[in-house]
Amino acid sequence: MFSIGDYVACGNKGVCVIGEIKTLDISGVDKDEQYYILKPVYNAASTVYIPVALAEESIRPVLTADEAKRLVEDIPQIDCLDITSEKLVEGMYKGCIRSNDVREFVRLIKTIYIRKQKRLEAGRKETAIDSKYFRIVADFLFGELAVSLDIPKNEVEEYISESGWNK
Repeated sequence: MFSIGDYVACGNKGVCVIGEIKTLDISGVDKDEQYYILKPVYNAASTVYIPVALAEESIRPVLTADEAKRLVEDIPQIDCLDITSEKLVEGMYKGCIRSNDVREFVRLIKTIYIRKQKRLEAGRKETAIDSKYFRIVADFLFGELAVSLDIPKNEVEEYISESGWNK
């Protein structure tokens, strides 16, 4: 169970803080069911409602600082996705994001980064799908690492680069 003020990673919303835990007085909603009321850290205008009973499926604690540092150190050992067909790319990307697993986020980012470099070397542009999913997953991963490491989100990419992951 989470507490008010906890930071959590929430599926497609990124890092959120638990603002309240309460029942909802909304038509069609069980008046006895408790909900986590989440406020996305990087989208203050949004609010997310997660039933406490279903929280394990939707949210997880953000990484601790030690876990975040270890993840960045592990980046060189994390394998890329094994893409066997361009027709399956988007489904694979969506699966990584749905997993809400930071290691899968890293796999996806590494895969897209390497695909982009190969395409640029061949004189081709990055695909629209690669560009779209890179932005989405980088936003989630960098947001979580920023909160975990207590650094500004716009400094996370530099922090990772300085770790030497792509050398």
